[in-house]
Amino acid sequence: MAKYRTDLMDVNFNLFKTCKIQEQAGELGYGEAELKDILIQFDKFVENEIYPTRQESDEIGVKHVDGNVIVPEMFHKVNKNFYENGWYALGYPEEVGGMPAPHALKVACTSMAIGSNVAWSMYYGLSQGAMNVILKVGSQEQKDLFVTKMMTGEWGGTMCLTEPGAGSDVGNAKTTAKPLDNGKYAINGVKIFISSGESDLYENNIHLVLARTPGAPEGTKGLSLFIVPRFNVDSGESNNVKCTKIEHKMGIHAQATCELTFGQDGECVGELIGEEFDGMKNMFIMMNEARLLCGLQGEAQSNLCYELSEQYARERSQFGTEIINMPDVKRMLLKMRSTARGLRALTLYTANLFDKAEKGDEVAENEIALFTPICKGYCTDEGVNIASEGVQVHGGYGYCTEYGIEQFMRDTKIATIYEGTNGIQAIDFVMRKILMDKGETFFNVGKKIQATMNKEEAKSFPHEISMIGKSMEMSEEVVKKFGKLMAEKNQNGVMAYATDFLTYCGNLVVSWLLLEHACIAQNELKNASSEEEKKYYQSKIDDFKVFCQYQLTRNIGLAHSVLNFEEDLTSINV
Repeated sequence: MAKYRTDLMDVNFNLFKTCKIQEQAGELGYGEAELKDILIQFDKFVENEIYPTRQESDEIGVKHVDGNVIVPEMFHKVNKNFYENGWYALGYPEEVGGMPAPHALKVACTSMAIGSNVAWSMYYGLSQGAMNVILKVGSQEQKDLFVTKMMTGEWGGTMCLTEPGAGSDVGNAKTTAKPLDNGKYAINGVKIFISSGESDLYENNIHLVLARTPGAPEGTKGLSLFIVPRFNVDSGESNNVKCTKIEHKMGIHAQATCELTFGQDGECVGELIGEEFDGMKNMFIMMNEARLLCGLQGEAQSNLCYELSEQYARERSQFGTEIINMPDVKRMLLKMRSTARGLRALTLYTANLFDKAEKGDEVAENEIALFTPICKGYCTDEGVNIASEGVQVHGGYGYCTEYGIEQFMRDTKIATIYEGTNGIQAIDFVMRKILMDKGETFFNVGKKIQATMNKEEAKSFPHEISMIGKSMEMSEEVVKKFGKLMAEKNQNGVMAYATDFLTYCGNLVVSWLLLEHACIAQNELKNASSEEEKKYYQSKIDDFKVFCQYQLTRNIGLAHSVLNFEEDLTSINV
């Protein structure tokens, strides 16, 4: 198996040259050197503790024994060390026992963990998501009780939305919550596809459950959110939350994807969090974070897949030379690197917006809303493509399990499906994030792209700048067509092309970010003091050109399919 490796130069470039997290970190008491040391130390933790579990845990998987879920034994040591070393606490305020840090730094570390073992990372990732909801909308009593235990790793957490008869149609949920005399609620129902739904990693699992109170309105407007522990927090006895099934899946075998039954064998007690009927609003606190995490699952695995594939290509010899010297292999590797780095640029740019939004920056808030579905949809779709290229680089060995490359394909694919399929992300992107504000945020981002294109350094890339300019022009035409279709009350006509347009915008936004990187790299290259630095900065310029050649060119075909296909897709029989 190839040696674990992180492209720390590129991570640092994103964080310190483009996001410039050192400017905000001063408020938290950090210098640039300290922030870089956090990255180095966490990277070592990933290399020594998490990555070695990747293939073996996939082979072992999870077991369902007497209603309990048993994870691979090696996860217990990793989990214990992760919490005890303070990595779970990274990015949280001191008042809850955290270690404050720029959001982009936290996301960069999360990416390393996800890339090395996505199945394990989801246990603590879902716990953080549930805890964040409690921190934001829970009562002080709920924060004191649940957050304290979740910060130490004694308790884990999940979110429970999906039901057998209500997959993506969350508003059709049937789980009920009936008031009890003590101000709490009796929960009854079944939830499916619950990531980290049950495990022996934690003493207790704290479920956030969407349910319907008596007389609640139909649809999502009638849903409320409840905190439902697996075990009663006072007595430690069962709260009648049962794992009745674990899913046997294509990938993420070491992740427990559960069917959970609430109140089947006795009373299951939950307590309301937030206001009644605000369930979807409050759950979306967790959903948006989960969607960015999905994007990271595509980005993180793409970058590690490239690193392992590049190592293999340097070592594997055929026809008297290492295969990295063969034009077709080099083509695949350059495509993988440029796109994977582009996904990193997109996710870290988006992560960096969160700190600005928390300070009341409305522009940052709007951009987060616009970029989140792109991160989720585009990064995961391209993650699957990059994993496929990685297998191809390895040839027959890639198709076998020996090098662990085929696992990237199996583990990445699910990220295009859960937390809202990529088709749903695309509909949200077009209908709510672009058309709802009449394209204001979308066109404001366009102005930023234009400003980068007008930089003096950008004149070195006339062909690529022309391609971006043409792509921007066609995007405006597409948005105008969508507006016309909506005016004609033809929503289906818009939704039929939403996925193509999300991909289109992913190509455009990433080409812009890589152009920003190439402009910076040009200046840095002039002052580079070592051959390693020179090689890296040149690679950033090459990445931009390669991405435009292989990814941005796809926008011409995507635009034509939206603008010039004469048939109404929705009227064609399948």
